[in-house]
Amino acid sequence: MVPILLVLLLALVLFGIGFAVKVLWWIALAVFVIWLLGFLFGHNPTVGERRRWYRW
Repeated sequence: MVPILLVLLLALVLFGIGFAVKVLWWIALAVFVIWLLGFLFGHNPTVGERRRWYRW
């Protein structure tokens, strides 16, 4: 009985890790797209300089 419970617990843990990793990949992709749009549209051609939409 204990080995079956351990296998089920391991399956639940691995499922949870896989779900969390998939969610983190989607969040990383969204952040990258927002950064890329800010990088591409952050240039003001009338002034001639690149402005930063973020502060580092």
